[in-house]
Amino acid sequence: MLDWTFSSARYFLRLLAPNVRLYTEMVPATALWHGAAERLLPFDAAERPLALQLGGAEPESIGYAAGLAARWGYDEVNLNVGCPSDRVQSGRFGARLMLEPQRVAECWAAAAESGLPVTVKTRIGVDEHDTEAFLAGFVDTVAAAGCRTFIVHARKAWLQGLSPKENREVPPLDYARVQRLKARRPELEVVLNGGLADGAAIEEQLRHVDGVMVGRAAFSDPYALALWDRQLHGGPPPDRRAAVEAYLPHVERQLAAGVSMAELAKPLMGLFSGVPGARAWRRRLTEAGQHPQAGPEAIRQALDRLAPRAA
Repeated sequence: MLDWTFSSARYFLRLLAPNVRLYTEMVPATALWHGAAERLLPFDAAERPLALQLGGAEPESIGYAAGLAARWGYDEVNLNVGCPSDRVQSGRFGARLMLEPQRVAECWAAAAESGLPVTVKTRIGVDEHDTEAFLAGFVDTVAAAGCRTFIVHARKAWLQGLSPKENREVPPLDYARVQRLKARRPELEVVLNGGLADGAAIEEQLRHVDGVMVGRAAFSDPYALALWDRQLHGGPPPDRRAAVEAYLPHVERQLAAGVSMAELAKPLMGLFSGVPGARAWRRRLTEAGQHPQAGPEAIRQALDRLAPRAA
């Protein structure tokens, strides 16, 4: 979710969905090791509960980064063992680490010294290692170190031949394999990820696993995330216009801090998906992002020009 789950995007999603747990973009542990904490770790307290997702393969740097996460006030550390991008592979982390379960176990143990809950996000397999036994062996090795929560993207990853986008779409989903993992290891918390885009599918999976993680669907249609949140936790549907109004003070603060309007408008793009005026809404936000002097009033003007029933 690089370039998507940045701080302002999380801030806006929290306004819509108060009960979900939010995750950062994947942060390289080595970058924190070399002093990038002030650039990569800041967040608004309103985003919590918030997990810092780390990428890395060296227990020492992972442990250091997790310690920073604790000091900065994060609620969880998540080790990414699922990303198949070339850039991640060149750093020897992400999905290729499924081939080194003992190293993942060592990284988990180093992160756990921070005192924070430490979770692992993985795939069901990688390259030709695509059997039930392979996934079971990986989970068993990491669980033996103490890990109790696994977030499983229900697709295998191809390290060569597919782009990151294709790795999210081409390998077939296998929810049943994740469900069987939970049935085999009922004492573990198993969270299912991959392809979930409607409330009925989410409720069906929650009959078999402990939780679900939703990624790009929450950004293409953030109001859907709000509805799923209410579906599971109760409460009236949120008001989209009210959420935008509540976001504007944050926009003003971030503009003053040097954040671009284009970045601040990005989380709002899909908010009115499927309602009258949605295309014009996106166009006006895009135009606002192209004007260096645009301020919160540009977003309010776009909101005021929406069709009245676009609530």
